[in-house]
Amino acid sequence: MDMNIQKYLAFVKTVECGSFTKAAELLNYSQSGISRMIKDLESEWNVTLLERGRGGVNLTGDGIRLLPYARNVCQEYEKLQAEVDEINGLRSGLIRIGAFSSVATHWLPNIIREFQKEYPAVDYELLLGDYTEIETWILEGRVDCGFLRLPAGAELETLFLEQDRLLVVLPEDHPLSALEKIPVSALGNEPFLLMEKGGKAEISEIFERSGVSPKVHFTTWDDYAIMAMVESGLGVSILPELILKRTPYHLAVRELEIPSYRNIGLAWKSKRGESLAVRRFMEYLDYR
Repeated sequence: MDMNIQKYLAFVKTVECGSFTKAAELLNYSQSGISRMIKDLESEWNVTLLERGRGGVNLTGDGIRLLPYARNVCQEYEKLQAEVDEINGLRSGLIRIGAFSSVATHWLPNIIREFQKEYPAVDYELLLGDYTEIETWILEGRVDCGFLRLPAGAELETLFLEQDRLLVVLPEDHPLSALEKIPVSALGNEPFLLMEKGGKAEISEIFERSGVSPKVHFTTWDDYAIMAMVESGLGVSILPELILKRTPYHLAVRELEIPSYRNIGLAWKSKRGESLAVRRFMEYLDYR
């Protein structure tokens, strides 16, 4: 890679990671090497890009102004390299993916395994987060694409992939487990364990539509923590069916009386040129 491009990439990744150490690990450089490249940039441009402190690094005013241009240079270089690879018949590249835990656990291993049969040289970078974080990463260019609950923001293009049922999760000996389908009103009387984080909250929407106020005793985005607590008899919950595949916990899983779903899709930034590897990945998901 051209040394100037590598300096720009060091700058961009240090900002995204929040530290020289993490950026060095990501780019396979020493910490001093990353620091030296950014100092070289500052010297060449006659500006101070980053403020260095015990808590990490922060952008200066000049750094905030120049970061989008440096990021664009890196993205354009990736596209240039992808076109060169295509001309030479190569199928290498990097795909940066944002995903929430159930997709990362139950979908991505199979998707990547099948995709690698045709594109074995492609590398992957996976970031785990909630819906809001993943949308932000896509818009900022931190990831090339991301799995989200649909609909997504208007700035994003999306591809619908699957409808995922939302199911009631109970301790095995809970009285409600005798029912085949459970009304939302019955859950309003139980200690409720809420799996939510960020601004898109499908579980809360179920209660709002039914006019029920749940007795929320615990809130987290960790699906395994919710299942462990339900198994221990600490409350009940509603979880997506995808999360419940191959669960190690002993739970009673029942349908809601009025079925509810979440729509899962792939999202990417509108009007942005993707690398060859990313385009092929999207095409694969579209036809799988």
